[in-house]
Amino acid sequence: MRIPLSWLRENAEVPAGATAEDVMAALVRVGLEEEDVIRPLDSLQGPIVVGQVLTREEEPQKNGKVINWCTVRVVPEGATQTLTGEGIDPSGVQGIICGAHNFEVGDKVVVTLPGAVLPGDFRITPRKTYGHVSAGMLASARELGLGDDHDGIVVFRDLGLDPEVGQEALPLLGVTDEAAEINVTPDRGYCFSIRGVAREYALATGTAFSDPAGRVTVAAPTQAAIGVQLKDEAPIRGNVGCDRFVTREVTGLDPEATTPAWMAERLRLAGMRPISLAVDVSNYVMWELGQPLHFYDRDTLTGDIVVRRAAAGEKLTTLDGKERTLHAEDLLITDGSGPIGLAGIMGGAATEVSASTRTVLIESAHFDAVSMGRTKRRHKLPSEASKRNERGVDWEVADKAAQRAVDLLVELGGGTDTGRGGDAGTRPAPVTVTLPHGAAAARVGVEYTRAQELSSLTGVGCTVEEGADADLVTVPSWRPDMDIADDLIEEIARLVGYEQIPSTLPVAPPGRGLTGAQRSKRRVLDALAAAGLTEVLAYPFVSQAQNATFGAPVEGTEVPAVHLANPISAEFGWLRTSLLPGLLEIARRNASRGFRDTALFEGGLVFWPREQLGSATLPAGGARPSDEALQDLNAGIPDQPWHLAAVLSGRVSNGALGESARAWDWADALDAARLVSDTLGTELRVKQGAHQAFHPGRCARLETPEGALIGWAGELHPDYLAANDLPERTVAMEVDVRELLAAAPESIVAQQDLSSFPAATQDVALVVAAELSAQEVLEALREGAGELLEHVELFDDYRGQGIEPGSKSLAFALRFRATDRTLTADEASAAREAAVAVAAERFGAQARG
Repeated sequence: MRIPLSWLRENAEVPAGATAEDVMAALVRVGLEEEDVIRPLDSLQGPIVVGQVLTREEEPQKNGKVINWCTVRVVPEGATQTLTGEGIDPSGVQGIICGAHNFEVGDKVVVTLPGAVLPGDFRITPRKTYGHVSAGMLASARELGLGDDHDGIVVFRDLGLDPEVGQEALPLLGVTDEAAEINVTPDRGYCFSIRGVAREYALATGTAFSDPAGRVTVAAPTQAAIGVQLKDEAPIRGNVGCDRFVTREVTGLDPEATTPAWMAERLRLAGMRPISLAVDVSNYVMWELGQPLHFYDRDTLTGDIVVRRAAAGEKLTTLDGKERTLHAEDLLITDGSGPIGLAGIMGGAATEVSASTRTVLIESAHFDAVSMGRTKRRHKLPSEASKRNERGVDWEVADKAAQRAVDLLVELGGGTDTGRGGDAGTRPAPVTVTLPHGAAAARVGVEYTRAQELSSLTGVGCTVEEGADADLVTVPSWRPDMDIADDLIEEIARLVGYEQIPSTLPVAPPGRGLTGAQRSKRRVLDALAAAGLTEVLAYPFVSQAQNATFGAPVEGTEVPAVHLANPISAEFGWLRTSLLPGLLEIARRNASRGFRDTALFEGGLVFWPREQLGSATLPAGGARPSDEALQDLNAGIPDQPWHLAAVLSGRVSNGALGESARAWDWADALDAARLVSDTLGTELRVKQGAHQAFHPGRCARLETPEGALIGWAGELHPDYLAANDLPERTVAMEVDVRELLAAAPESIVAQQDLSSFPAATQDVALVVAAELSAQEVLEALREGAGELLEHVELFDDYRGQGIEPGSKSLAFALRFRATDRTLTADEASAAREAAVAVAAERFGAQARG
């Protein structure tokens, strides 16, 4: 929000010598944020004078352009030129090339003479162009840094001025003024006006405030200008879209009337481009009072104005020339012909005020902020009007703003107030808030006096009815953001001064910290990182094909997944049911850039839809949902288990002298899974498995001791690796950690009965069926060997000469140890034989000599 200082001075006691920096320093004290200083004179340097065009000759060029060769008088007729310097003609008449065409001979214009400097350090010098020496420039508003208008040069006739030739041009354009630019937070919408900022400045400095709305005398309409009906059959959150609609009528507008220079310059300095008198008056009143207005060409209206919700699919062509398809929530202004405006956002093209308009109907309405915000975002139509309407406008100022516009159109446009108008709507009840005595001190930590509390509240416009234990505070109509006691306390703290509030660090409550599950998750992540793997975070969005490949072990199985309503990419529009697609994409991207040896892992959520997905109804945002609504929302949230996954590709090491490089294999993937269970202190059962994403025969099924499936580990399928340009024999593992966390002990206790006696090691080779997994045989040996068995591991899998087809030989090393004695060879052999007996009984295993 830009605040021209001359405008602010009309409503607040700003010292004559105060700068924009001084004004912003005062506003910062009451919580407004400073942004910038706009001071046109900082980027302009004379001589810049009023000139009069004596001759204008059009000269077509080979490139298709038509330029004007002009002679321009820059000193009064008969006077001598007092300026000197290169390019200054002593006669007082300058020859100037100009490409604009919006002026005639005799017009008075802005002339930047040689030696002048324009914004962007653009220096004016005589230069030869188009066969002439051009000594100066006829300037446009944009070239002078006064706005974005570059359609033509500044012509004083268009500004309603007839200055003397040769005088300084800048004071005539108002560029001696300056503006302070502030950032307005969403809850301070009343500061989108000179009225609101002037009130804040007065509060910050302790000076008087003159309300511009209070200086407007509203004349009661003698008769209706047009019928108005407010019909909102689908209010949002119970609030009707429009609760006040004021109309006024002005006729007999002079089509030749132009915006006066003082108004045009204030609008430029405020950041708005002057367009026409009617448009500029509308913007001027909005900037001054904070009330957006809309002007209709009265002769284009038919029947009554009806404010209603749109029918889904209804069409409206707005002032920007675009046809818009409307939503059922959009609030419309309509007449007998249909929609004529998107309420509070933008008017319709059919009723636009034009150069031929003689009678104007003024609309000054109060709209629901939520409705305005939704419509603005839906149609992507940000504007100065919607910016104010979506933050809340003063309900009471609508008639004042309409009257102010009437007065300006009568004064500047030669119009006549017909006395016709209307004020439809029902006045809302004022908001009252109970503020207990001492509540501000208890909340903020500062002992405010009663005088400070009362002066702060009355300063922002509240009326206070004092009570024995609490005050009843009536909130002003321009502060829709204040409706609870905490809002009033915030105003007291803000106006007395934020610097009065002490800084106290909060004391952390004792006995809290990470939960057991959180500590366990961190422990597992740390263990994998310590093992040499790199943690990454992948996108949770995957394709339907990726979910189908990794979400089910059997190809062709339907995999339920959560589809996003508004995905970033149509291809990757599903939430992941496995972590592996994201990890493999990261591995593939690294491989494509030359990094083919990677060891990656991720811990994160996957998403499985339940029977119900989402909620049939969304509760209103302004109130707490009912218990039933919360249960329905919770029932529609997908199941989100925490998984751990790892992808190992390329080589473990590059090798060295006398040592060959080793590639990652399925055993490494299985070791990573076992590391997870070992870190949590739980048991992981490994069985031969089959999964469509993994290599046939090199895939392990991971289970809990109770037999529940919790993941997979092994080498990925060669076809998948080839299709995704990944290194051969890339391996992976993924486990659902929920079951492991449920079985994990609260704390892992190290083994205390360490034996100092030597171990006895014996080997055994068993011939079993080829399809039998080594893990099942290993578990049978462990079970049969009893408590003397300390460790067992597989060290050979042989299938060749001497072994019948369909069989294999598995060789295991068994280590026995007692805690109280040295084992004899017979004791170790007996334990080994007991282990072999269980394997023989269970699987028909035969000891191999």
